[in-house]
Amino acid sequence: MYLSSSRSQDTATGIGRTGPRTGAAITGNVIALGLVSLVTDISSEMVTAVMPVYLVAGLGLSILQFGFLDGLYSGVTVFLRLAGGHIADRFAARKTVAATGYGLSAVSKLGFPAVGASVPGIGTLLAVDRAGKGLRTAPRDALISLSSTPEAQGRAFGVHRALDTVGAFTGPLIAFMILSAVATAYDAVFVVSFCVGMVGLLMMVLFVRDRPTPAGESARTAASWRAGARLLRDAPFRRLCLCAALLGVATVSDAFVYLVLQRKLDIAAHWFPLLPLGTTGTYLLLAIPAGRLADRWGRRRMFLAGHAALGGVYMLLAGPFDGLALLVPTLMLHGVFYAMTDGVLMAAAGAGLPPALRTSGLAVLQTGQAAGRFVSSVAFGAAWTRWGPERAVVWSGAALACAVAVSLVVMGGARLRGR
Repeated sequence: MYLSSSRSQDTATGIGRTGPRTGAAITGNVIALGLVSLVTDISSEMVTAVMPVYLVAGLGLSILQFGFLDGLYSGVTVFLRLAGGHIADRFAARKTVAATGYGLSAVSKLGFPAVGASVPGIGTLLAVDRAGKGLRTAPRDALISLSSTPEAQGRAFGVHRALDTVGAFTGPLIAFMILSAVATAYDAVFVVSFCVGMVGLLMMVLFVRDRPTPAGESARTAASWRAGARLLRDAPFRRLCLCAALLGVATVSDAFVYLVLQRKLDIAAHWFPLLPLGTTGTYLLLAIPAGRLADRWGRRRMFLAGHAALGGVYMLLAGPFDGLALLVPTLMLHGVFYAMTDGVLMAAAGAGLPPALRTSGLAVLQTGQAAGRFVSSVAFGAAWTRWGPERAVVWSGAALACAVAVSLVVMGGARLRGR
């Protein structure tokens, strides 16, 4: 009922035809994309929640090996994001490219039981899963941006991320219930994840509408590799891309945050899938308020401020804290970090990009961030192996402080006030 009334409102205001023109309502297409992400995140987070302990405790991989695979998990999307963004804009096929990505990620889940403890096999499947994410993320975010007015970008991404996070909260719970019932039978998690992922793909095909580029805009900014590269000539966008990549290098992956917590608190393996719930629960509560605040206060300013919360996570992990005094604040600050940065970054970039190149531009931004996080995972795994987790966290904190300082200089105080 809500989707039907929202879609009627979309058509009445012209959003369903050529993009948003007036008003700041959250459109039916944004809600539909959020529901697809909700279901898909149930599937993906079931696997993400168990993957670190599955690889390290279940298969006996070293921290250095895990760091490489975790980096691969982020870094393999680097070039696919650019290719997917270009194809989506070039052929005005944002929904088709996104749906292909959702399908790849779902199918990859069935391969994990077959490859067993093979590191190359696991790496290949992780690459396929992340290839799917790399293909779908920029077109999906472009659809959200094109389905919303410039004034409501932060709010729209906040609503989408809130729905997405409901799935991220539910996935680990399902994984925990499965492992509680069948002990360490991780294969059951992978099979259920595949089935849920296929439901998300079906919802994408049935309920999400593509956003045609306005004819005049398409003529002015025809999609091409050269046109996509020219986006970096815009100084504010170029600075934002640079800062996102730099801060990505200083961002320790979620998996490593949870592994450090597990080591410090001696958490049993079957409880491990519950650790992300503290992060996602906080993110769920704050995603929409953070998006609304970013629209008023400044999206770039909010993005940088969010990294102060990440710095708090590092301080707790490296400090002498223990028990609930470590667990609860760490997971809450981790959720605050995501609420203030994830959708806010896309909103900061999306409103300033031409509609015909919206997907390509967001892909360029996400590519730099993914490349930075690949470097971060490999470096953190190597630092942990050599100096231990606490000192590795200290080094990451120092890198984050430098990255934030450089970003403040690069973007400048006056520019931070803009959207």
